[in-house]
Amino acid sequence: MHSLATAAPVPTTLAQVDREKIYQWINELSSPETRENALLELSKKRESVPDLAPMLWHSFGTIAALLQEIVNIYPSINPPTLTAHQSNRVCNALALLQCVASHPETRSAFLAAHIPLFLYPFLHTVSKTRPFEYLRLTSLGVIGALVKTDEQEVINFLLTTEIIPLCLRIMESGSELSKTVATFILQKILLDDTGLAYICQTYERFSHVAMILGKMVLQLSKEPSARLLKHVVRCYLRLSDNPRAREALRQCLPDQLKDTTFAQVLKDDTTTKRWLAQLVKNLQEGQVTDPRGIPLPPQ
Repeated sequence: MHSLATAAPVPTTLAQVDREKIYQWINELSSPETRENALLELSKKRESVPDLAPMLWHSFGTIAALLQEIVNIYPSINPPTLTAHQSNRVCNALALLQCVASHPETRSAFLAAHIPLFLYPFLHTVSKTRPFEYLRLTSLGVIGALVKTDEQEVINFLLTTEIIPLCLRIMESGSELSKTVATFILQKILLDDTGLAYICQTYERFSHVAMILGKMVLQLSKEPSARLLKHVVRCYLRLSDNPRAREALRQCLPDQLKDTTFAQVLKDDTTTKRWLAQLVKNLQEGQVTDPRGIPLPPQ
């Protein structure tokens, strides 16, 4: 264990005072009486203290205290009795874990300790109340911070867990914001070669992903969201890089992505328009056509 007192010196007196407060709050996490306020203060400061993650990880009892906060609300999940106060408190703990997840010095240890698995019970919840929605969104944020790093070890770890079906369920029935983060996580897994191979390895896996993406396109045609559509299109485009998936997508790509359904939504989004055009092109290439230029049905 490293002592907090050995952290790098900070030039200004004011910053030093702030730093002393950070040390104090971290120490206060270990005590149940002072923990709630310390969680709140540290979560507010996490953006402005670049080395907060190593300080949290290497200080005595801190990660255990954060995990205790998570485990403490498991009984409120089923039956779903989570209050706004409980949700806010545990989300402050999750915000600090997100900080640890996204820091290069602590990410590997965070994965090796399998800490993301403690959040999966929250992703399993289906209650639509605000406290649960906030809990799911914040938990997804921790996984999102992990995949955003584009590290192979993150994808390798996630593929050993149930994250894909969990994301797919949220993509189907979550709030727009939760759907967006869940789709972003799936997109990042697909963009990794190992992730793409994993999803296209069996027809069951591919068809589950394709079915949910198809439902989302249908939903987006009724309630458009440019941001969510962007991630959905990117998932489809990446799937089309796999020969077997490309063959299947020729049969099951939703018509709304081939016609002008989303022309208005995407009129100012050149990137997504380009991805969509590339997707359609990928699906047309390599098709067997008869002399009149009409694609022949697969034998």
